Amino acid sequence: EFSLTALPPLLFPTYFQCHTFYIAYTKRYWVDLAWMMTFYIKFFFIYGSLLEIKSLLAYYFIFRMLESSWFVWVSQMNHIPMDIYYDNNLDWMSTQLKATCNVEQSLFNDWFTGHLNFQIEH
Repeated sequence: EFSLTALPPLLFPTYFQCHTFYIAYTKRYWVDLAWMMTFYIKFFFIYGSLLEIKSLLAYYFIFRMLESSWFVWVSQMNHIPMDIYYDNNLDWMSTQLKATCNVEQSLFNDWFTGHLNFQIEH
């Protein structure tokens, strides 16, 4: 039975994937579109023989949902806006250093983010 509570986390990866195909099609990026299609052909060919369609789609979307959570965690945690006063007319490098922060080091953060929690150094 499908629960509606599972729907919101699935919306972003679904929308993002559809939008990516839409952009590739409307801008006529045929090579990119072909590469994207090879992923789905391989995915359904390999896993389609092991799982029925309902399980295959659940598998795909659950991992897309986990991937989205990971991406948001890694990419956004270090881009917390710091106080920036634009009228100070700082150079680009100084502004970047003031607007970026490292996230507290921990075994989990180091592993989970691939050490991207050290955003200033990154």
